[in-house]
Amino acid sequence: MTLKLKRTPGLYLVGFMGSGKSTVGRSLAEQLGWRFSDIDQEIEQEQGQTIAQIFEERGEPVFRELESEALQRRVSQIEAGNPCVVALGGGAFVQQRNWEMVENNGVTVWLDCSLESIHKRLGDLRTRPLAANRVAMERLFEQRRPLYARADFHVNADCEDPLEVAREILNLPLF
Repeated sequence: MTLKLKRTPGLYLVGFMGSGKSTVGRSLAEQLGWRFSDIDQEIEQEQGQTIAQIFEERGEPVFRELESEALQRRVSQIEAGNPCVVALGGGAFVQQRNWEMVENNGVTVWLDCSLESIHKRLGDLRTRPLAANRVAMERLFEQRRPLYARADFHVNADCEDPLEVAREILNLPLF
């Protein structure tokens, strides 16, 4: 097991919306016997609103603050020795303070997925505020890629089987 993972047992999945962070994360946590946390779901439960509603009614800056607070709470639990696989929202890892938080408290894995696969997976764009405009979404995809590349590990997540992606992560030189 890497020293970073021993010190704070957090495994953070990062990547663009639709890359499979939540689906792969659940499978990975189950296989490891660790807790799973989806930061976006935690925000929705805490706020009693969907991410789309928060964006629409309160704006992206408010959402980003809520996201950082939720991530900080999860990191604090991991620092206390509670192992967890965490799925970050697509924009969380690109925020400098969030990147520093997870970089210093576990291991990050970028689930890299082609834009073509993401388009197929997204389906109903009403639940994804930053995907409503396809041209803007594609521009955002290209802008974020170099920031995702800062992750400790890079895994191709284009396949349709989340178990296969989870197995690939389990085969990384982490454990």
